[in-house]
Amino acid sequence: MRNNSKKIDETKIFKEIMTQFVVDEDPLLSMMKWMMEQLMKIESEMKVGAKKGEHNSDRKSYFSGYRPRRFDTRLGTVYLMIPKIRKGGYIPFFITEKKRSEQALIAMIQEAYVNGVSTRKIERLAKELGIENISASQVSQINKGLDEQVKEFRDRPMQKEYPFVGVDALYEKVRDYDGKVVSTAIMIAYGVNLEGKREVLAIEPFINESYETWKNFFDRLKARGLQKIALLVSDAHQGIQKAFKEAFIGASWQRCKVHFMRNILAYVPHRAKESFGTKLKLIWLQESKKDALKIAAMIQEEFGKKFPKAIEVLQNGLEDSLQFYHFPQIDKRRISSTNVLERVNKEIRRRSRVISVFPSRESYLRLIATYLMEYTEDWEIERSYIKPDKLQEVMEIYEAQLKAA
Repeated sequence: MRNNSKKIDETKIFKEIMTQFVVDEDPLLSMMKWMMEQLMKIESEMKVGAKKGEHNSDRKSYFSGYRPRRFDTRLGTVYLMIPKIRKGGYIPFFITEKKRSEQALIAMIQEAYVNGVSTRKIERLAKELGIENISASQVSQINKGLDEQVKEFRDRPMQKEYPFVGVDALYEKVRDYDGKVVSTAIMIAYGVNLEGKREVLAIEPFINESYETWKNFFDRLKARGLQKIALLVSDAHQGIQKAFKEAFIGASWQRCKVHFMRNILAYVPHRAKESFGTKLKLIWLQESKKDALKIAAMIQEEFGKKFPKAIEVLQNGLEDSLQFYHFPQIDKRRISSTNVLERVNKEIRRRSRVISVFPSRESYLRLIATYLMEYTEDWEIERSYIKPDKLQEVMEIYEAQLKAA
């Protein structure tokens, strides 16, 4: 009798749930959305280790609001409110294909159509993606959701300390408000937090790279809560150096060894680049700064007369390119270059290459920002890039040096 009663109760509950969808315009779509919401609730609670608002000493993380997400299915488009989790992030298991960056790419192509600035290449790509007869209202609806997420990401509060930070800039052709095509820069910063996880910290658009724009960039980081950086890694742009030294007094600056090598090799004949570059790399592969300086001296002695300008560049920038040796507890491959940003930028350019000219500054920022948001989410669930205990040691030494100064 108990089993029959249980079956009857389950059937009754099922009927009550199903009945609420009968009056909807599209019952199947509504049912699917409800099912997705229940799955997200169960999955996110398992990831956190507790229900929302529940006091539980065994919880692994905390809920932190929701983010809207458009999800296209064969039954139609649904708009989901995906739970945000503070540590580790959360992406529903059933969302595997269309990420925000792909939506941004589609939205940007749509915007190009609406603004009448599409090219044959864009038109061909749009057809492959199945985009036809796009209206301005549809573009506005898609972009609004993405822009809200981008703004929230760019304005979010930051931790007070990031031991290591890297900065770089991307340039693309963008159609200005008056229709003129201009080269526009997007300044990007990523950092390693005290938990050892990588994180995209800032995405800021500027017309050019200068002391003033980089000063605004670092001031905005500080306004969002960043107070201390032990080491900044970047290329040798004078504006970056000056603005950083003023914004974070007492912090160290590492000249990216990859950019530095390119600067040196620019003064070496093409036929000799490979052999000379191989010897040059040995400088930054040494176990100690003392050994690196010995290798550099040997290269200067050997090639001083053959490539005088290249050797002059090496001499002038060598010390700045060896600052990572002052952090012996950290794997030098992690902090001697901006390779992390180089890889990210390469992926961004692969996606942006299909567009000869971005239809607006907003579409340019939207595409890059949504892609970098996904990078940060992926990094959150990866294991630590640098061990937290090593980072804590770095910051303790940094604090002691500041007090001594």
